[in-house]
Amino acid sequence: MQKFKDRWQITENWQLLFPIMGVLGLLYSSYKLAKLLLAVSSIILVSSVALFLTYVLTRVCLFIFKKLEAKWIVDQRWEIIRIFIVFAITGSSSVFIGRPIIRLLGITKENLNPILYYILFIVISLIFYQILLVAFGWLFGQFKFFWQFEKKMLGRFGMGFLFK
Repeated sequence: MQKFKDRWQITENWQLLFPIMGVLGLLYSSYKLAKLLLAVSSIILVSSVALFLTYVLTRVCLFIFKKLEAKWIVDQRWEIIRIFIVFAITGSSSVFIGRPIIRLLGITKENLNPILYYILFIVISLIFYQILLVAFGWLFGQFKFFWQFEKKMLGRFGMGFLFK
C-alpha cells in the first residue's frame, strides 16, 4: 500500500478516495460496456468481459496520465485522477441537464429535423458543460485548474474576449 501511495504522491489517507472512485468508475463503465457489447444475460460472461475491459481501460488511463502529467500543472499525481473524475461527472451531468431543458423548450425529434435536434441538443449540453465544469471543479478542489482550462476552451471557441 505504501508503494501505491508513493507512486501517486498520496500523503493523507483521505486522498485514497480518488483512486478508489476512479477504479469503481472504470469497473462500472466496463460492466455497462460489456453488457452493451454482448447483449447476453450470462452474468459470468459479462463479468469476465467487464474485468478484461477494466484492465484495458486502466492501461489506457495510465498511458494518458503519463502524457498529461507533463502538460497539466498539478501539485501531486493523485490530483490527475480527481481531474478525470470531474471531467466524467461534468460530461454526464451536462447531458442529464440538457435533455430536460430541450424538452422544456418543446423541442423533440418529431417536431424538428433529427439532425437539427441533435445539433441543438449538443449546443445546449455544451453550454451547461462549461458552467458545470467550473462548478464541479470547485467542488472537487480544482477551481484554479478548471478556470484556466475554461478560459482556454472558450478562447478556442472564439469567446476569449470575455476574459480580457
